[in-house]
Amino acid sequence: MPDVRAVRLDGAGPAVSGVSLSSQRIVPGDLYAGLPGSRAHGITFAADAVAAGAVALLTDDAGLDAAPGDVLDRVPVLVVPEPRRVLGRLAAHVYGEPAAAMRMIGITGTQGKTTTTRLAEGALAAAGTVAGVVGTLGTRIAGVEVKTALTTPEAPDLHALFAVMRERGVEACAMEVSSHALVMGRVDGVVFDVAVFTNLGRDHLDFHTDVEDYFRAKASLFTPGRSRLGLVNVDDEHGRRLVEQATVPVRTFSATGRAADWRAVEVDLAPDGSTFVVVAPDGSRHPAGVPLPGAFNVANALAAVAACGEAGLDPARVAAGLAGGAGVPGRFERVDAGQEFAVVVDYAHKPDAVEAALRTLRPLTDGRVIVVIGAGGDRDPGKRPIMGEIAARLADLVVVTDDNPRREDPAAIRQALLAGAAAGPAEVREVGDRRVAIRTALEAARPGDIVLVAGKGHEAGQQVGDVVQPFDDRDVVREELAGVVGR
Repeated sequence: MPDVRAVRLDGAGPAVSGVSLSSQRIVPGDLYAGLPGSRAHGITFAADAVAAGAVALLTDDAGLDAAPGDVLDRVPVLVVPEPRRVLGRLAAHVYGEPAAAMRMIGITGTQGKTTTTRLAEGALAAAGTVAGVVGTLGTRIAGVEVKTALTTPEAPDLHALFAVMRERGVEACAMEVSSHALVMGRVDGVVFDVAVFTNLGRDHLDFHTDVEDYFRAKASLFTPGRSRLGLVNVDDEHGRRLVEQATVPVRTFSATGRAADWRAVEVDLAPDGSTFVVVAPDGSRHPAGVPLPGAFNVANALAAVAACGEAGLDPARVAAGLAGGAGVPGRFERVDAGQEFAVVVDYAHKPDAVEAALRTLRPLTDGRVIVVIGAGGDRDPGKRPIMGEIAARLADLVVVTDDNPRREDPAAIRQALLAGAAAGPAEVREVGDRRVAIRTALEAARPGDIVLVAGKGHEAGQQVGDVVQPFDDRDVVREELAGVVGR
């Protein structure tokens, strides 16, 4: 435990009922964590926090020096050299260790986190288990949606969510654990019953120094301070490395016939989903299905069943629940308005995901594969030409457009994609306006073709500069199809 120094603490101290990193979200009884930030030190807003009802502060030495004197006279201040390192454990303690009341499943990897967690939650609910889920699509508690901003919320928010889950009788929670969350301490104070590794590819190199640094961040989940058991995909080369390096007991899974504790056999891939049989470590066989196409979604579904099984839940009931479940928003989501070609909206925004999506769609048509693709600004620029190359190699028509350019020049992002696509056999068009790009792809489609609108999936906004403008690929496709079908 890092050194903790109480600058002022009268008697037994105040009763702390919550923890917050935001002075704007303080409720009476909270501890306000004034942490150093990229633009300002959080202690700058301590007076606002105290005025809103904060009864104590947590900060570092720099924060103590900058704190308003009148604030120091009014509430206790805890000073820690690296306050973020104690924030998760502090929040867990304040909220009464709520994660310990549930079976906790944490899922990490480059692809498949959202799909696996949502499939697990849906299967658990169908099997009669009160479930929670935390991730990219937000949080759902016993079937009720709760909006969250980050894939993995900050530690105080996360433990507060767990406290609500406990109050509502949640028995098992499946959550995404991003590399950012592990490095930034957002899951501190949680020890997962089962930690799942799906795969690893190029991603987040605007945050990590290289792929090896990215892998180390993921691997840190498979240590005794963070998990009790690892469940690892041995079809992935980094997964096979992780089996050797993990410092917790490990179970393995495979959807491709490798030797593993959990296996998917008798796999039948179809355009609207797949069926398979889960073989458990004890040799028992459990029929299962997944309402999403592609071999990689069989792997995601297998991971969901295996994780629940390793967490002590009945794999037969989970597999049966999975087979009757719904899809995942923005993941291979079909949009049908009576057109004579297929349209699929998917969140694929990384090289491996784009390749997996296009390879899945190719066998489903005798016609052409058309893809609308862009790349996000203020993110790893090195993946852009790779994504362009993949799209031009595996599709017949590539429409390069904008995808959350943020503070970068959209034209420069498109040029990087176009450079990668230049050597491919596909026809390539550049259409900066995303709506017009989608319209262009739909107007080009002929009966029997498949159009993939890639990159944004479930997202309901397009960020240009610091402004998020309303934009949902699924809604735009429906609106544009009305014009195409009506011609």
